[in-house]
Amino acid sequence: MPNKVIPFNKPKCIGNEMQYINQVISSGRISGGGEFTGRCEEWLENYTETQRVLLTNSCTAALELSALLLDIATGDEIIMPSFTFVSTANPFVLRGATPVFVDIREDTLNIDETLITSAISEKTRAIVPVHYAGIACEMNSIMEISEKNNLPIVEDAAQCLGSSYSGKMLGSIGSLGAYSFHDTKNIMAGEGGALMIKDESLVEQAEMIWEKGTNRKKFLKEEVDKYTWQTAGSSFLPSELTAAVLMAQLEKVDAITKDRVLSWNRYHELLFSFQEEGSLKRPVVPDECRHNGHLYYILLDKTINRKVLIEFMRKHNVHVTFHYIPLHSSPAGNHYGRQGSDMRITDDVSGRIVRLPIWSGISESEQCFVVDTLKDAISNSRQ
Repeated sequence: MPNKVIPFNKPKCIGNEMQYINQVISSGRISGGGEFTGRCEEWLENYTETQRVLLTNSCTAALELSALLLDIATGDEIIMPSFTFVSTANPFVLRGATPVFVDIREDTLNIDETLITSAISEKTRAIVPVHYAGIACEMNSIMEISEKNNLPIVEDAAQCLGSSYSGKMLGSIGSLGAYSFHDTKNIMAGEGGALMIKDESLVEQAEMIWEKGTNRKKFLKEEVDKYTWQTAGSSFLPSELTAAVLMAQLEKVDAITKDRVLSWNRYHELLFSFQEEGSLKRPVVPDECRHNGHLYYILLDKTINRKVLIEFMRKHNVHVTFHYIPLHSSPAGNHYGRQGSDMRITDDVSGRIVRLPIWSGISESEQCFVVDTLKDAISNSRQ
């Protein structure tokens, strides 16, 4: 094992990917919006019990579509965590809105729902919770805030296909939700995403924006005799090749999720003694949450030098990594956004988090080697 590199991620084809790709090529229809696009959308609608799903070329694109759909404009504000990827903020910033950053919870690393209300102003137009690591935010409380203040919820569920909260699939709880199928995700197509639409009143407008601002969907349904430019829109479709790979992955979602959760649980058990001795903290999964094993992270004790630990592990052929640089502390975050709360936990977590290798098919021996190497790295990295 010492001479074998254990990568952080390893995308895996698990089913009919090549068969479906060949089917698309043979059909002569490679551009988006064909058979596999429709199959993926229908599958996701049934799986998540969502009113309408629109396949997109990325999760970022799905969030951009949501910003257009909600008519976000200059002067508006969006409440969101700072501990997230830039793609959560960019779609709204591109529309001229100001991200208002709120601190995260110490247990789940998700947005602290108790801080949202105080961040709301007369300019607030939406709340964008991010379900970190496939573990749900406290959605009952967030939905209550949404209803009380008449604010739509846009779930950034990029990491979440296969995860649920109180029996409801993440991405299907708020008015809108966004999935990612990037090759770092459990269900991957290289790139790709999906917009989940729960609010039926938004479907027709969403379809026009998705169809480059035209009413082409009505034309295809023979509801109009021609289609024309109706509203601002853009090109959001992935190719049929992307949809073909995605369909093959979706068909195996139960097997992939089961395997990821098994690997997640194995890390959790192996690292129990590390937490007991105070070297690190393991992830917390609230009782109402069912997660998909998307990633396994640890929070190092403050006496351990993270940079030294990561370098030690990579030198010993185990690729681990930290995660987000908080948006509120970034140059663009300072320029475009503002803080809606103290960022004490976000700042602390971002300096201590380490993500361990996990992918569909990682073996028990590989995970044991990761943990053994981590033990040596901790000993070597104490300050």
